[in-house]
Amino acid sequence: MGEQALQFFIASVTAAGFGIAVAAFGCGIAQGIGLKSAVEGIARNPEASGKVTVTLLIGLAMIESLCIYALVISLILIYAHPQAGAIAALFGAGGH
Repeated sequence: MGEQALQFFIASVTAAGFGIAVAAFGCGIAQGIGLKSAVEGIARNPEASGKVTVTLLIGLAMIESLCIYALVISLILIYAHPQAGAIAALFGAGGH
């Protein structure tokens, strides 16, 4: 039971790490593309900078929320899985 719990914990931590890495990479690329487009739009039409900035900030907040959702899922994978008690007992027994 303890070995299976530890293997499950290792798989959960690995999945959480890869998940947040992919999410951060995707959000970073998307935010960069959005910022590039906003700067190009303001360069072409400086009078519209207020509307472009507001739309940009709303868009960046939406993109960043996707990364935050991935972080929440990663934390759930690490801390709220069904074998958390067995893993805590395993690590607690090993520390004494």
